[in-house]
Amino acid sequence: MHPRPLSGLRVLDLTRVLAGPYCTLLLADLGAEVVKIERPGHGDDARSFGPFLDSGQSAYFASINRGKKSIALDLKDDADRQTFLEMVSQTDVLVENYRAGAMQRLGLDNDTLCGKHPRLIYASLTGFGHQGTDTDRAAYDVVIQALSGLMSITGSGPGNSVRVGTSISDILTGIFGAVAILAAVRGRDQTGKGTFIDLAMLDCTVAALENAVSRFATSGLSPLPLGTRHPSITPFQAFSTADEPLVVAAGNDALWAALCDCLERTDLVADNRFATNEDRTRNQQALETELSTTFATRTASDWLETLSAAGIPSAPIRSIEQVVADPHLESRQMWHMMNDGSAGSFLTAGSPFHMDGFPPPLSDTIPGLDQHREEILSQWLGTDSS
Repeated sequence: MHPRPLSGLRVLDLTRVLAGPYCTLLLADLGAEVVKIERPGHGDDARSFGPFLDSGQSAYFASINRGKKSIALDLKDDADRQTFLEMVSQTDVLVENYRAGAMQRLGLDNDTLCGKHPRLIYASLTGFGHQGTDTDRAAYDVVIQALSGLMSITGSGPGNSVRVGTSISDILTGIFGAVAILAAVRGRDQTGKGTFIDLAMLDCTVAALENAVSRFATSGLSPLPLGTRHPSITPFQAFSTADEPLVVAAGNDALWAALCDCLERTDLVADNRFATNEDRTRNQQALETELSTTFATRTASDWLETLSAAGIPSAPIRSIEQVVADPHLESRQMWHMMNDGSAGSFLTAGSPFHMDGFPPPLSDTIPGLDQHREEILSQWLGTDSS
């Protein structure tokens, strides 16, 4: 079975919507006991986001909160606040994604809680962090994509910048958050002391810009959106065929020569404009014209069969429907069926964490608001819900 390496780790999750819940989802998938602290009567805002199941529950919420437990607490209510503080004394990790300063106004900030519980790992995921000139700004994924520069290099060309098709700034922050928490757990094992983690969505997205910053630093020019192209490897992009597009990634000179052989265009290998990758990148438009003319003569499936046989990295541009039907992903157990509580089931992505040959066992239920109150109070505090 999967080793579930975080079994025994207790996590209090005060996060909402996506970045924080995605972080704690990763921890839960790896075996941590994650307890969501939600607003009474309302819960996580994501509970009201579509798409919705026939039961009326949010599939959006379900897909990023599996395996967690829910208790509703009003942190401004004296009794609920006291319950929360007692739970803090029993936890390893606290994760919150309130705007900077909000937890301090509640008296539940890092200095206050870690001062009383020095082994506590306190992770704060915000838009702009707890230090800097913009700490009080509100943030959503599309705002961060724009501010980080990511949107400026995404799109079909100059003047056509677009948002990445998934909430990538939120997801990146969740992943970086989980990594930071695991590093802090390791650090605590060595020192006995907890850590305050200050993680900003803007920082996380900038950290993922790959070579865009170095391109600007070396050229003095801001990179522009290039469609499917790679800025420094050519050919490395999508091409139209007689029916559907495909992508080709000839990442070195050997693959370039093999590609030309497959296309029966050995004349291009001898063309000085395309002799090296640097030459091909400098003359990308001319090369694209040559290759597009050839790719247009056959269908995508025809070309893909030929390219695959030659070992050239290539692929169709698949729809989500096609991805869901992929037998390789099925064999990797990357699909997970969840239950909506009304005898209905629905498909979600599984976990990529394969350890010792197994993916982790995943919950198939949606945590109902305040569903686990009695269990949590009993197991964490040794009390009942009365």
